[in-house]
Amino acid sequence: MLYSFVKIIARLALPIYSRDIAINKKELLKHKGPLLLAVNHPNSFLDAIILCTLFDGTVYSLARGDAFKNKTAAKLLSLFKMFPVYRVSEGVENMDENYKTFDLCKEIFKQNGIVLIFSEGRCVNEWHLRPLKKGTARLAISSWEEGIDLKVLPLAINYSSFKKFGKNIKMFFGDMITKEDIDYKDTHGNAIKQFNETLKPQLSKHIFEIETGDKAALHKAFYVHQPLLKKVLLFIPALIGLLVHAPLYYFTKWLGDYLIKEDGHDDSKLIAFLFIFYPVFLIIVSIMLCLLTHSWFSFLSLLILPFTAWAFVQLKKQLD
Repeated sequence: MLYSFVKIIARLALPIYSRDIAINKKELLKHKGPLLLAVNHPNSFLDAIILCTLFDGTVYSLARGDAFKNKTAAKLLSLFKMFPVYRVSEGVENMDENYKTFDLCKEIFKQNGIVLIFSEGRCVNEWHLRPLKKGTARLAISSWEEGIDLKVLPLAINYSSFKKFGKNIKMFFGDMITKEDIDYKDTHGNAIKQFNETLKPQLSKHIFEIETGDKAALHKAFYVHQPLLKKVLLFIPALIGLLVHAPLYYFTKWLGDYLIKEDGHDDSKLIAFLFIFYPVFLIIVSIMLCLLTHSWFSFLSLLILPFTAWAFVQLKKQLD
């Protein structure tokens, strides 16, 4: 229930946070399971938010195990269809929990569900494919061994920025990997190696390789042309959006930086706090306008203000 409600809100908010999302093979967003999404991991929690929002069906996500240490946080994350995956660095004693998580995933597959796994393991803000971990291969192979007709769908996500909202996003689906493509009955080590050797080119050909600070390459990869008429029509709403939303933006950015010190999570912090505070902000502004104008039409600002925010995102500077 909570997942479905939040997904609706996230779909409404995504055009404000992202200027443009370009996707090849959009029809795959309607794909049913059993399906394992094998994805690169450049932008922390935002990667999962975007995919869970865009797919028609429910997407279960595998997340870093240390986020589940707090019992309250663990319960909340489970409500959002998230399961823990532990790395050796998070405690060898926790590694057995991964078997429980994989068993849960296989039960989801048996019900034709979808699971998202980040095949690189940890998140790093960069335009680069890092070495693939073994988790994706292990989950796929163990599912095939149990007779589950699982399909693995490679997906590459590329962001124009890792720190600012209003980004352009390029998403590319690769070709499905099935049990017929892998000799999964070979020795465990060979099967995992073969799987990763099959998955890697499906991701690498779609992940942009750009050096940090290479503005020319970023412009070529991500810039979206804006027609002059669009700029003219949206200029006034965009200016209003900038003036009205600036205090909220800088407050949430400061709060996120103050409460969460970990690097590489700028987008996740900002979008999480905006998700909490933006509805409150809209209600407060609407009530204030109603008190000042003595008109119920003031509550139209609940629709108008998000439009001005969208207009500003469309016209703001595209690249850092």
